[in-house]
Amino acid sequence: MKKLMIFLALCLLGSVGPLFADEGMWLPMLVKRLNYVDMEKAGLKLTPEEIYSINNSSLKDAIVGLSNSPTPNGYFCSGEIVSDQGLMFTNHHCGYDVIQKHSSIEKDYLTHGFWAKSKEEELPNEALTASFLVRMENITDSIMPQLNDGMSAEERSATIRKISGKLKKEASADGRYNVVVKSFYEGNEYYLFVYEVFRDVRLVGTPPSAVGKFGGDTDNWMWPRHTGDFSIFRVYTAPDGSPADYAPENIPLKPKHFLPISLDGVKKDDFAMVWGYPGSTDRYLTSYGVTFNLEKQFPAIIGLFGKKLETWKEFMDADQNVKIQYASKYAVTANTWKYLIGQTRGLKKLDVFGKKQELEVAFTNWVNMDQARKDKYGNVLAEMEKGYKAMGETISPLLYTSIAGMSGAEITGLAQEFSGLYSLLEPVDKKDRPKDKDMAAKQEAEKNKQVEAAIEGLRESIKEHFKDYYAPADKKVMALMMAEYYNNVPVLMQPEMVFQNFNRFGGDFGAYAEYVFDNSIFASEAKLNAFLNAPKRKTLEKDPAFMLSQALTSKIMEVAGGYQAASASLSTAKRLFVAGLMEMQPDKVFYPDANSTMRMSYGTVQDYQAADAIRYNYFTTMNGIVEKEDPKNDEFIVPEKLMKLIETKDFGPYAENGTLRVCFLSTNDITGGNSGSPVINGKGELIGIAFDGNWEAMSGDIAFEPELQRTINVDIRYVLFIIDKYAGASNLIDELEIHKAMPEPIRVEAAAK
Repeated sequence: MKKLMIFLALCLLGSVGPLFADEGMWLPMLVKRLNYVDMEKAGLKLTPEEIYSINNSSLKDAIVGLSNSPTPNGYFCSGEIVSDQGLMFTNHHCGYDVIQKHSSIEKDYLTHGFWAKSKEEELPNEALTASFLVRMENITDSIMPQLNDGMSAEERSATIRKISGKLKKEASADGRYNVVVKSFYEGNEYYLFVYEVFRDVRLVGTPPSAVGKFGGDTDNWMWPRHTGDFSIFRVYTAPDGSPADYAPENIPLKPKHFLPISLDGVKKDDFAMVWGYPGSTDRYLTSYGVTFNLEKQFPAIIGLFGKKLETWKEFMDADQNVKIQYASKYAVTANTWKYLIGQTRGLKKLDVFGKKQELEVAFTNWVNMDQARKDKYGNVLAEMEKGYKAMGETISPLLYTSIAGMSGAEITGLAQEFSGLYSLLEPVDKKDRPKDKDMAAKQEAEKNKQVEAAIEGLRESIKEHFKDYYAPADKKVMALMMAEYYNNVPVLMQPEMVFQNFNRFGGDFGAYAEYVFDNSIFASEAKLNAFLNAPKRKTLEKDPAFMLSQALTSKIMEVAGGYQAASASLSTAKRLFVAGLMEMQPDKVFYPDANSTMRMSYGTVQDYQAADAIRYNYFTTMNGIVEKEDPKNDEFIVPEKLMKLIETKDFGPYAENGTLRVCFLSTNDITGGNSGSPVINGKGELIGIAFDGNWEAMSGDIAFEPELQRTINVDIRYVLFIIDKYAGASNLIDELEIHKAMPEPIRVEAAAK
């Protein structure tokens, strides 16, 4: 298998070979035309209609996009329906925020797990939604003819928005569906997606973190892995089957399709599909973009996130309540932090920059062979270089103002939420007041109504904020982040109040943070609610946290302008670069970058050579859990009950030759957003749940590495073992459709021999 970019370059040099199945995140509607024959040869037993169909039940109908919005434009995780009663599997880390919100010292579901033994015990989750794709449609022919090269970027975007808006309205069925239009191949194609969004999604079961997060940050992105990374939800509908907000009378979803589960397991070279909603890849990135990431963007984020994580960890280790409060925040930040470290390592070690340059040389040579191509594509790479240079000059102030300043300490972000109320509290200027008394009274009443609505919303926000907040930790974060901000952003690009306070407190941002928390109403839930009982504009104007948030917000808007302009300047060059690549290889089947739309990838179960003399097997077993156990390290604690099941080999029907497998590897092409995606065999049965990628191929979002890149999946048999033998949730096992192939009968003539 060749990486897409290098494949194209080699084609120009006369070394042409097939694109291997493993690489590519494919649109399901195109599978029949582009991929089906290859998939069939690899082991697929389903028909194209069983994979993707608008009119009949198909695999696509069992795939779920998870979001926190009733009208999502993208999805943070994927899931799969596994029963005729709307039961859904996804990853433990996908449900982690929900699990944390339901947890407390008294009901610590993060530590002990949670299992609903009846539907009445299932826990509702505000905002969590499950989206199902109804259909997708190529609308390129409706948009591209209305565009021309003479348009400015703004004119082009306005035209696309106008056409897309009309098409979305027509497809929404008077608001029944959520309709999304997205560009592909950097704006060379456009597709419309119609979704049905269900708003009542309830937590059904989750293993303890010692199972679902076993290995913690140490094992994150690593193989071998022994993590039972799964959680269980159920999708509910109104009694008539339509989407509805949570209500006791709602009923379980009756899905168009659900995935049966296979107990047959996997062996090397077995066919495997992954379906879901991958978030973002950048496979068409140029060498200039690689340099920008490595030198300008990643270092600041890694450094700032690392300091914040270190501070949170200090307080979490000292207090179990704080550990619960900050569990989700820590997990999300740590995942990004380690991902960027790994991607930096991969880009450098695998010389992605050099390989991108090879492609660009080949592209330039092809362009220069024809005057018409020179006229169209001749300046593309030069514009790329210019645009990324401009972005590099503006990214640092933006990152530090945003990450270290505005979102450094949580108190600053909370204060910013009061900006709307602050504006409403501004007195109406005399010249703007109606002379008519009745009109003036009506205006005053309307304003009071808006203030009351704002206050009501803020009270909810305050309640949510302080449930998962520990002021001493946030105070230390503020001191560290403000010091980083001051030391890394030129003074003339900082708000005046920042360096004024630097001087006022003798350069001691610890003292400054102490002052803010001692004098701000935003440090206390009680003070904030008291303020909302009788809000005054002057109180906010004098509050140090609010003043800081306003100053930083203003500065973000200022520094973001230059970065956004530089980024926008690249849009035309990116579009033309990809168009040129596609023109350069007219017989080549291109796959689009991930953009949080439904994709299918296919490959095989495989081991891999991680480094010299290091070859990893394609599966792990319960033995590895025992080998990793460390009672003094909360990342490697093994629950007593689980250890007893391992010692007695009480694995039920889920073992294979007396051994219970935990995770396995496949060559599927995935990225963030695929977390929770089903791993499906050639018969359409669920064999695992995808949850991670491997450390050696962290550059995969930019350049696919066929020899190294692997998807890490939890074996579905381990999932069932935890549900059944560990949790005793037989009610859930009984709900599933479980398949087990019968052994082949021994032939009489063979036995006679």
